[in-house]
Amino acid sequence: MNHHLQTLQNKYPDLQDCLPQIQQSFNLLESCYRHNGKVLIAGNGGSAADSEHIVGELMKGFMLARPIPQSFRNHFSELFPEENDEICDGLQGALPAISLVSQTAFMTAYSNDISSDMIFAQQVYGYGTEGDVFLGLSTSGNSRNIIRAIQIAKAKGMKTIGLTGAAGGKMKALCDVTITVPYQMTPDIQERHLPIYHTLCIMLEEVFFGE
Repeated sequence: MNHHLQTLQNKYPDLQDCLPQIQQSFNLLESCYRHNGKVLIAGNGGSAADSEHIVGELMKGFMLARPIPQSFRNHFSELFPEENDEICDGLQGALPAISLVSQTAFMTAYSNDISSDMIFAQQVYGYGTEGDVFLGLSTSGNSRNIIRAIQIAKAKGMKTIGLTGAAGGKMKALCDVTITVPYQMTPDIQERHLPIYHTLCIMLEEVFFGE
């Protein structure tokens, strides 16, 4: 077992049965990034905040330093030699991820003009490409706008990961991997989603930016 998964199990014994799904989710995410893909993330309410949180851990240094490749520094230096050190020292390696909950103008327009159920589906259709991953968070597993996004992601050849509660909802039958934490109440579910996605982000960072 990966030592980060072991740490998660030690801290949260109630998540033991989720470990295989967390490992499978990691495998999908690692493969996505190795093939130059990106991750699209969405949720509602507290899960929307979690979507933003996940992007924050993937797009910048989390637990490790992430120096950018020397090849990029050399190329940048050819273009902007006087600013090379200042700018390149200010950059960090990134694992491309987009939160679909932040597009205020788009979301309000689409909800008003078309349907609030389709706000994430439209973004998956516009941003997503084959080999990308859609990560949907829904404590019930039945959020209609998340389900629609999963359906579009599958039609586009993307992989899909669900983070939900014990019942799994419709998400469980649709996603390639569904992590179902063993709780029924929304606060309890969300309190366990955080250590799960932190662990996934730590594992990904170690693989792509560890020594």
